[in-house]
Amino acid sequence: MTSDILEFAGGSLPLKRPGGGRSLRAWDAADEQLLEQTFARYSPEDRPRVLVVDDQFGALTLGLAPFQPVSFADSHSLVSSLIVNTPSGQEVPSTFNWLEPPEGPFDLVVMRIPRQVDYLICLLRWVNGVLAPDGVLIAGGMIKHLPDSSAALFGDLVHTREVCPARKKARVIVAAPGDQTLRGWADFWKGYPLPDSGHKLMAMPAVFARDRLDIGARLLLPVVAREASALPSGTRVLDLACGNGVLGIAALVANPELVVTFSDVSSQAVVSARDNVLNAFPDADVVFHHSDGIAEDAGDFELVLLNPPFHEGGVVGDHIALQLFRQVARHLVPGGRMLMVGNRHLGYHQSLKRFFSGVNQLDADPRFVVFEAFNHEAGRS
Repeated sequence: MTSDILEFAGGSLPLKRPGGGRSLRAWDAADEQLLEQTFARYSPEDRPRVLVVDDQFGALTLGLAPFQPVSFADSHSLVSSLIVNTPSGQEVPSTFNWLEPPEGPFDLVVMRIPRQVDYLICLLRWVNGVLAPDGVLIAGGMIKHLPDSSAALFGDLVHTREVCPARKKARVIVAAPGDQTLRGWADFWKGYPLPDSGHKLMAMPAVFARDRLDIGARLLLPVVAREASALPSGTRVLDLACGNGVLGIAALVANPELVVTFSDVSSQAVVSARDNVLNAFPDADVVFHHSDGIAEDAGDFELVLLNPPFHEGGVVGDHIALQLFRQVARHLVPGGRMLMVGNRHLGYHQSLKRFFSGVNQLDADPRFVVFEAFNHEAGRS
């Protein structure tokens, strides 16, 4: 993890990207332009109340430090990044998330534009509810990652004042608040029925595959049900990168006496999983963690369930999965194991062997493979 120096109108800032590998930088041209537009339009001496939305690795939160911004992000990776990147001698900024959103009004919102259409709608509607009537939204993103309908959505939901010239393949939009908020938005929650359970799983807009059962999870579900049904009462299970909680809930359907922890880097996922679990199993012994992987104080588990994400923002690959594999290997009890599904083309059958001495293929289709992973000295041979 090496440092690069972000140069911007407000100064310079060394930034690292935790867990992203040496080739991945902790900011992009959208961050640069958002900082540029903010310092061009506002002065810290004017003391505007500033909100940063979905900063990725600290460029906006720390770059706008003279404004003392409130930082609000769905992803817990921002927390990890701020710990790494806050300059020595300064207090690490606190952050808000969807488990406890901040309250307005704000004079200025500086926002990264998300890739997902529903989440962009969610953010614009939410921003309308927290901006002051004369407040300003400065939103930006890399052009290749903007939703195709983003221009129309900005036109519908906020009052676009300026579309700044594209530079370095990034775009920034300046807007005033619109009238439509989250209240009354029928699509804030979407969901689907969990097969063979009688339960419907709902999710908020930032959650992966919120309105359909992911085909990888579909392949893993029968394995989860079979293995969970054979576990003794009180067995500790972790649904890692839980999303809406589909794998952990499937385990509880098969065996309601399990003790299940649900963990995800997305706070909207944690809120969604929590609501789904408490609706389906109000008396279950469950824990919910908003964490970048497995929280250090989460304890150890007999069984870990994992459908790992293979993209982070615009970066596609196995770097997130490898980080999770490393953590799982540290948090399995003797005799514990992991059940996971992964894209066939990512070659997890090889990378799993870096962290586990035993790897079995349990099922497969043309696109996905289901694995069991464990260590011989601590688990099954």
